[in-house]
Amino acid sequence: MTSSSCVTTRIDATFARCRAEGRAALVTYVMAGDPDPETSLKVLQALPRAGADIVEFGLPFTDPMADGPAIQAAGLRALKAGQGVTKTLELVQRFRAEDARTPVILMGYYNPIHTYGVERFLDDAVSAGIDGLIVVDLPPEEDEELCLPALARNLAFIRLATPTTDERRLPAVLANTAGFVYYVSITGITGTATPDFGRVSEAVARIRRHTVLPVVVGFGVRTGAHAAAIARGADGVVVGSALVDALRATLDAEGRATEGTVEAVSALVRDLAAGVRDGMRGAA
Repeated sequence: MTSSSCVTTRIDATFARCRAEGRAALVTYVMAGDPDPETSLKVLQALPRAGADIVEFGLPFTDPMADGPAIQAAGLRALKAGQGVTKTLELVQRFRAEDARTPVILMGYYNPIHTYGVERFLDDAVSAGIDGLIVVDLPPEEDEELCLPALARNLAFIRLATPTTDERRLPAVLANTAGFVYYVSITGITGTATPDFGRVSEAVARIRRHTVLPVVVGFGVRTGAHAAAIARGADGVVVGSALVDALRATLDAEGRATEGTVEAVSALVRDLAAGVRDGMRGAA
């Protein structure tokens, strides 16, 4: 089995708490700065209150290769509002002023980090209160670029496994992974298909034979019922595109937030959190 020596306090504590409650963790994704920095902060703050256990905060990028239309559009809205690495780290720091418990994972692509400067970025990420990174375009062969320096600073580097990650490739994917393993439940981009829940359970069981880390499942989860189905066989459920869509649906004709923006996202998170709990009860 593969594990990491990285001690990721908030992430580990969260999964331990969820295990003690007999349920999977709910991991929610939103794009930093969408549709504007202040609304984005309010949404980020609302996620744990509505039932999210872990938050993934998207780092806007002009050319995201794994993101579906909803998250691509969110990234463009954020970039138009002036969101970048510095402002994203500032939002996390402001979030930390009132929430010291919820893990925050920064998810994005390597180009903005490289442009910002790897050492500077990692130091600033630690200072802001970020717990881990998901950088989807850095394979294990490039671990010296960012993964190993992140682990040295006690930042979890979370890797994605996919339906095409076979038994030969899996050990390399897991070698320096920390925090949890993110299983992508569909082949393709985010938010474009519903996963085959039976196959997802089989894939999670296969990954667990290789690691002691929690395995969470994302891509294609949109409803409480979906979350319940995934929660029966995984340690966590990730929802992103559905939350981004819920936010987008509240924007006015100019793409600005309205009074219902934060509540629309919160309402969906509450439904997903209930689904996660129903799924674990159904498995008992």
